[in-house]
Amino acid sequence: MTTTSSVFAQRIARAQATLSELGLAACLVPSSDPHLSEYLPERWQGRQWLSGFTGSMGTLVVTRSRAALFADSRYWTQAETELTGSGIELLKIDTGASTQHIDWLAQHVGTGQSVGVDGMALSLSAAQLLRQALTKVGATLRTDVDVLAHIWPDRAGLPDQPVYEHQAPHACTPRQAKLARVRAAMADQGATHHFVSTVDDIAWLFNLRGADVPYNPVFLAHALITADQATLFVADGKVPTELTVRLQADGVRVRPYTQASEALAALDAGAVLLLDPKRVTLGLRESVPATVKVIEAINPSVLQKSRKTAAEAVHVREAMAQDGAAMCEFYAWFEAALGRERITELTIDEQLSAARARRPGFVGLSFNTIAGFNANGAMPHYRATPESHAVIEGDGLLLIDSGGQYLGGTTDITRVWPIGTPSADQKRDYTLVLKGTLALSRTRFPLGTLSPMLDAIARQPLWEQGIDYGHGTGHGVGYFLAVHEAPQSISKAIPDANMAMHPGMITSIEPGLYRPGKWGVRIENLVLNVMAASNEPFGEFLDFETLTLCPIDTRCIDRTLLRADEINWLNQYHATVRTRLSPLVTGPALAWLTQRTEPI
Repeated sequence: MTTTSSVFAQRIARAQATLSELGLAACLVPSSDPHLSEYLPERWQGRQWLSGFTGSMGTLVVTRSRAALFADSRYWTQAETELTGSGIELLKIDTGASTQHIDWLAQHVGTGQSVGVDGMALSLSAAQLLRQALTKVGATLRTDVDVLAHIWPDRAGLPDQPVYEHQAPHACTPRQAKLARVRAAMADQGATHHFVSTVDDIAWLFNLRGADVPYNPVFLAHALITADQATLFVADGKVPTELTVRLQADGVRVRPYTQASEALAALDAGAVLLLDPKRVTLGLRESVPATVKVIEAINPSVLQKSRKTAAEAVHVREAMAQDGAAMCEFYAWFEAALGRERITELTIDEQLSAARARRPGFVGLSFNTIAGFNANGAMPHYRATPESHAVIEGDGLLLIDSGGQYLGGTTDITRVWPIGTPSADQKRDYTLVLKGTLALSRTRFPLGTLSPMLDAIARQPLWEQGIDYGHGTGHGVGYFLAVHEAPQSISKAIPDANMAMHPGMITSIEPGLYRPGKWGVRIENLVLNVMAASNEPFGEFLDFETLTLCPIDTRCIDRTLLRADEINWLNQYHATVRTRLSPLVTGPALAWLTQRTEPI
């Protein structure tokens, strides 16, 4: 009998045999595509196909005799389970940004040997680090060979979902105005041309959306922008004729997806090209003639789209209210059905998704719903499957991390609920995490503060008890776009100037605490950077406006661990939640909302 694990062991063996045939000592299989997306179209899910590991991040390295998967703590338990029997070693890394796989690879190849990687799926910055490490040991990097192309017989083609327009009133700024801002930034850099590959930048810049990538309303495309023209490279047939006409009227040409490399290769010697080395692949960079001057800097659109306008913030607040109303409907059903119906982690996903789908402006989920009961909640990126899931019964903690895509915004919320009677230890863990969420939510900080500098504020209540968590505290969130958006990151990342906090940025606050094999706690809200009252001569400051509207369960709180000011903030938050959501719900959902927002 062929087992799932033996299938992946066979695929690894096939990859290793192919390395010998191609004259390679090793190959690198990143979680990446030609657009360096976090969520990948099926065609570029090669790491998952080859290893069986389904996490959204991780790097696979295969040598002729070994295979290793590098993953951070969010995925350790999951990876240990999914890699069983595959022969692939799990190598644990501190963060998803770690370059430990490069060091390991350099240690396992020698002088005169070659390492293969698909250059069209490797970022320019990652390629530079990889080449430097291999050069030191006398090895070379080959980017013209894709091992997957030799061993993956039924590999998917390009997605063919249609492109559509994000229209007013939700698209608050015309694409001509956005292009003008990007061109102004190009002029400041002295660039005549700007090439963009990241799909969320392109969707935002041109006010277009699609469905090529799961949970992200984006489409596969590249763009080349000059002072008076923009060219969108997208697969034939994806842009409807009437939309093509409107784009042309705005100075945007549509060309075949496969012509992006050709367009770069055709740049004349006088061109000055702006590229973002973290957001363009090596393969595309190598298409640029040596006679073209290249400026490496962050895409201007990354910074611009992160700062939501006042008009966009209005729509986001409405999307948050609709999302909160859906949560009330779901939790009212859940608490009424608990103990009367058979409820599993899969049931939670189905019912919560259905509640969201009934709300105005809903388009789809913003990521896989994470519903983890007890030990499953201790895996930060756990996902229930028909083959492996828990029934919600007995005592414990239920963690639900979910979100939706609405025409007017993207949501992401995590709550933890007691099932039966929570233990004293569970209440303590829950309250410590809540203190971290409250501490950062209430923080005022100078305009321009580098976002990683805020990370310790949420961790402090946990650190005081000798406790920590392995993931970041907060990520940027898009406007009906990617649920993980650059440039800000509230984490242990080494900060750079582009991570400065500015008005309009939307970020998550989500500290956690995980007891492997027991339970997990994470409490997450989204917040908006808003200007605080001026206090000259000390400069301008920012506050966080909490956008997420859903009760935080008070039954899990150990009140002896909360100060009076923390209780006051929570009570005020619940009063706001009740006021904002009451007009949107009726019957059992309204009764549930009223009960769960009672002050403590």
